[in-house]
Amino acid sequence: MLRPLRHVGELARAGATRRSSERADGQALAELEARPLELPAGLEVEWLGVSGYRLSYEGRTLFVDPYLSRAPFRDLVLRRQAVPDPAALEHFVRAPGEVVGVLVGHTHFDHAVDAPEIARRFGCRAYGSRSLVNLMALHGLADRAVEVEPYRTCELGPFEVSFTPSVHSKLLLGLAVPYDGDLTCEHLDALTPGAYRCGQVWGISIKVAGLSFYHQGSANLIDEAVRERDVDVFLAGVAGRNFTDDYWQRIIPRLDPKAVVPTHYDNFFRPLGQRLEFVSDVRLGALPEEIGAVSGDLKIAALPRADISMGT
Repeated sequence: MLRPLRHVGELARAGATRRSSERADGQALAELEARPLELPAGLEVEWLGVSGYRLSYEGRTLFVDPYLSRAPFRDLVLRRQAVPDPAALEHFVRAPGEVVGVLVGHTHFDHAVDAPEIARRFGCRAYGSRSLVNLMALHGLADRAVEVEPYRTCELGPFEVSFTPSVHSKLLLGLAVPYDGDLTCEHLDALTPGAYRCGQVWGISIKVAGLSFYHQGSANLIDEAVRERDVDVFLAGVAGRNFTDDYWQRIIPRLDPKAVVPTHYDNFFRPLGQRLEFVSDVRLGALPEEIGAVSGDLKIAALPRADISMGT
């Protein structure tokens, strides 16, 4: 009982200090964004918000967990349909050259809503779990879905991609994963935010231009499953880290990254094009101390969100 009670207390304190926390997180983010992420010439890495990324190199583009359509909180409460927003995708998606794939780490709505439409628009395949295959089939795109195998390397243009078995952080007071299980919705009109079940969770390894990236959309792991070593850039979901025991102590020594880029800290119900808000109790300013306690040699940097860097 002590563990969930502790989380309840933390959430209550976070609610009571919301404004001051927003200011502190904003200041911390500005400091992290001032630390440039050094990339090889020609490689672009763009943060799309939540855990979404666009990587472009040599005229090829790869998307990871793209979520630009942004279902509002009332749609979750009222169980309204959550599907891609063509206007949002038209405005915020940049894809230099050929799109070679969409990678999805798990199928919660804030990671998977836009994967089918991006695959349709650019004529590429989407890679992920059985739940992702089911989602793609709902959109009439079963032929563009690939259910991945653990550790198997897939070459997508200049990108070498593989998937590591993982798990989602237990955001429900440290006791359970929200919307756990496989996505089994049978009709597109019934695809509410809650119907996007988590499915199998994957850590995603991407190698390109001599760099290695490890993307983890939720702050948890299967310790013995992580085989990546000497990672250059760890794209680290940080929102759920407080619900995972010894998260940094477990993941950092395994990946041994040179740089950590925090992700999944913005309010994913808030539309792109509006001022960035933070998820509750994310405590970005605590990251240097938390990570430094495990390894003092790591660089911690943040990327500006795509809509902000575009000036919208």
